[in-house]
Amino acid sequence: MEELDLLKKDWKKSENSFEQLSEKDIYNMIHQKSSSVVKWILIISLIELSIGILLNFLSLDIDFFNKIDANGFSGYLEALTIVNYAVILFFVYKFFKNYKTISSTDSTKKLMDDIISTRKTVQYYIWYNLIMIAVSALFGSYVALSITEKTKHIALDSSFMVIFCFACILIVGVLVFLFWLLYRLLYGRLLKKLFNNYNELKKIDL
Repeated sequence: MEELDLLKKDWKKSENSFEQLSEKDIYNMIHQKSSSVVKWILIISLIELSIGILLNFLSLDIDFFNKIDANGFSGYLEALTIVNYAVILFFVYKFFKNYKTISSTDSTKKLMDDIISTRKTVQYYIWYNLIMIAVSALFGSYVALSITEKTKHIALDSSFMVIFCFACILIVGVLVFLFWLLYRLLYGRLLKKLFNNYNELKKIDL
């Protein structure tokens, strides 16, 4: 009995030592974590954009672009590049805006809406990139086939074109899948954290 009484006393001391978190304290913690997650989404997208620009610069081949220009593909390539960077810059701006909005949000309901909006923006961004990767790869394959002298005389052969198209679709499918895995690794955990924060906020908002 004496040991039991001592155990009860220790339990009461431990219980009193824990501070009870208020809803405001929980909100502030979730707010801070959500802001940090969105900041990392912005940082990763900027790094991704910078790497893309650097790779394009390093892969610049004057002879290759001269061949593209000579075959009338330069206009399409420039248009595709301009549209791609314009859309990516738009998403980067949206990420920055989401970060600023979440950082200054002061209500549970508004923070929940901002989290949902951010998650949707990231999902749209991922889908856009995957589609653009597929389009760019298919366009690049067609251009490479068209400007390569060795393949011009067999390009009109139906059996060759069937094999070529099948190979392109297979390679592009694998490429898109690999990038999907990469985006899942980069953004998946961040989106999961936002989703968990949203669920915690729902408990407060009830």
